[in-house]
Amino acid sequence: MNICVFGAASEKIDRKYIEKVEMLGEILAKRGHNLVFGAGGSGLMGAAARGAHRGGAKIYGVIPSFFKEEGVEVIFDKCTELIFTETMRERKAKMEELSDAFLVVPGGIGTYEEFFEILTLKQLKQHKKPIAVYNFEGYYNDIDVSMKNAIEKKFIADNCLSLYHFSEDMEDIFDYIENDHIPDYDIKDLKL
Repeated sequence: MNICVFGAASEKIDRKYIEKVEMLGEILAKRGHNLVFGAGGSGLMGAAARGAHRGGAKIYGVIPSFFKEEGVEVIFDKCTELIFTETMRERKAKMEELSDAFLVVPGGIGTYEEFFEILTLKQLKQHKKPIAVYNFEGYYNDIDVSMKNAIEKKFIADNCLSLYHFSEDMEDIFDYIENDHIPDYDIKDLKL
């Protein structure tokens, strides 16, 4: 299975996040999966890639060409395949196309956007791929609370909670991804 990991590119984050996501990348590989990611060599993107590489996975990096041209981000140098796109939108579309599942690790604005876009596409029945959120040390607790608040106030259908899985446990994350059995909702069951 090709698992797309969305996560931070920042090198300024606490080392504990980097160590955990490197371990997660290695577990991903040891469970027989490959990594699809944004091709960054730093932050949690780089951590996932280093772990996956150490575990022997194939690594598919997808990055807009302007990142390289303008030195926006260091590119991970051990990708099995490195794919350049013209835009960020093309990057996300290519990552979605290559992936069988999505794993969100701690990140910033870009990671939030990737999570909500892939979740919206699942809500609209554009894919049925598992979405797992690695909620290390409660990093995403506020998003979980916000989602439940929006459901309580009738902005989001409560069935949408079944479209993704939050966990602080790596084994639980991979068990979910490998055994995702979401109900086959009609699109009307997922929209208010």
